[in-house]
Amino acid sequence: MAKEVRVGLIGYQFMGKAHSHAYRDVSMFFDLDAVPVMKAICGRRENAVAQAAIRFGWEGYETSWERLIKRDDIDLVDISTPGDTHREIAVAAAEAGKHIFCEKPLANNLAQAREMLQAAEEAKVKHMVAFNYRRVPAVGLAKRLIDEGRIGKVYHWRAVYLQDWIMDPDFPLVWRLQKEKAGSGPHGDLNAHIIDLAHYLVGDISEVVGTAETFIKRRPLVTATDEALGAKAGREMGEVTVDDATLFIARFANGALGTFEATRFAGGRKNHNRFEINGSKGSIVFNLERLDELQYYSREDEPHIQGFKTILVTEGVHPYISAWWPPGHIIGWEHTFIHEVKDLMDAIAGDRMPSPSFADGVKCQAVLEAVSKSVEERSWVKVSEL
Repeated sequence: MAKEVRVGLIGYQFMGKAHSHAYRDVSMFFDLDAVPVMKAICGRRENAVAQAAIRFGWEGYETSWERLIKRDDIDLVDISTPGDTHREIAVAAAEAGKHIFCEKPLANNLAQAREMLQAAEEAKVKHMVAFNYRRVPAVGLAKRLIDEGRIGKVYHWRAVYLQDWIMDPDFPLVWRLQKEKAGSGPHGDLNAHIIDLAHYLVGDISEVVGTAETFIKRRPLVTATDEALGAKAGREMGEVTVDDATLFIARFANGALGTFEATRFAGGRKNHNRFEINGSKGSIVFNLERLDELQYYSREDEPHIQGFKTILVTEGVHPYISAWWPPGHIIGWEHTFIHEVKDLMDAIAGDRMPSPSFADGVKCQAVLEAVSKSVEERSWVKVSEL
């Protein structure tokens, strides 16, 4: 009989919905030795969180995360809240002996991330950070091709994560535009994803140099919000305290060069997470907006058939995909969260640390902080010196 892992989820809006969907559906598609039991969801507004509990399939709800963590019927605490709350919740959960699943970036700064890792390690609980794009089957195929040596020695990594949802200067000052809550703008929100993918696929980043800009420095204050990224603006104005765009160059420990760009001012780009990797034997291209496809080029093909081939990553030989539909029947963004939960449950059942762990979150946070320091100092910064 499968082990039950009783889950308490803190946060019920955008990420809360994605995580709830994953807990609810993972057992439908994967045979698990540990299964999540959706005990309670937590939020500050009682009416809203009570409705979310019913809608998403939770047994109950709480309006205090402190109370949730103290419950004896909770084994795993899921932190899907703004970044300024991560450290306090995670440390308390670790001290209570709960396993922890935390949204990215792990914290709002490196010191907080390190404190979270230390607390989890001292408590000997399982800990995982939610870099869900590792769980795209096409990204898993990219990892396999690299590990098999099919693109040879990696020379270049170039990645962009582009959105456009705040280009209107009248868009209000939501929490994601406030440094004290979000830590940073697209740098921490979007660059964090492509930094982790770079770590996963290419290797450690040794030094960086970057630049950043806030294009619209004042916005109307929020009068009301909805469950996603939308909000209503009032007449009073406030200061934007995060970046609107951050770009940086990186040197990898293995000698590869990398470029990273994150912006919310790329008109027409809704969720354009794209990377290209060039090696001595070939290249790989991935675009999240076509997440079931991977482009692969091999210099070892005969000259008359050389060119990028587009692989539809829906065959059962690719990571995770055998649990889903027949070949050619694509999956979507929400399935990456199901794959995360599947791997987390497997790790708990097997008494091993899931990946990416808080250690990976700290490594990503160090790069984020090195870039921010580089922007301030207008110079190269070694990640190891932080």
